[in-house]
Amino acid sequence: MMEESKLTCFQRRYLMDCVKRGGTLPLQVQPMSSKEPELAVPAFSPPACQRSRLAAKPHLRPAKVCQAGDAYVREKFKPQARRDLEKEKQRLQNILATGKDVVECNMNQAQVQTKEEEIPEPDRFEELVNEVQERREFLAEMEALGQGKKYRSIVLTEISQKIREMEIIDKKRSEEVRESMTKDFPSGNKSDPRD
Repeated sequence: MMEESKLTCFQRRYLMDCVKRGGTLPLQVQPMSSKEPELAVPAFSPPACQRSRLAAKPHLRPAKVCQAGDAYVREKFKPQARRDLEKEKQRLQNILATGKDVVECNMNQAQVQTKEEEIPEPDRFEELVNEVQERREFLAEMEALGQGKKYRSIVLTEISQKIREMEIIDKKRSEEVRESMTKDFPSGNKSDPRD
């Protein structure tokens, strides 16, 4: 290693003496002549001492200074307003399902509710009439396309079920009307259509 580092003969002898004595090796060996070996040893020791003092990081503070200041004082917990987790879940579900935020959905729901309040519920009898009409139109379209045989029995069965439900509703309504008519008229003036 000494040959590779191109040390002078004096530097090599000085390093070998340090190894024989069991001392520490100097960090730097200045090129000096062999006439001044006494000056070489003291010249190296002060820089080593200075280096150890400079090795400490200047931005670090001693422990006493840290403890005297507020570095070891823990911040007090300051609770903040809690979020309603259920509302957050609903909001995220709406965003993932519809791609819209809850605020938009709430506004739309409020508008839909006002519209629903304005529009009375459609009568079940009228719904059945519309369903029967839709099935008849569907059957006519399928017959026009040449698929009438395939759907005829299914559609006619559904239509007969809807008509049966309409008859049941009609009976109930007629009985309700009869009962209200008998209540409105006194018992002496019975006008029963069966008589």
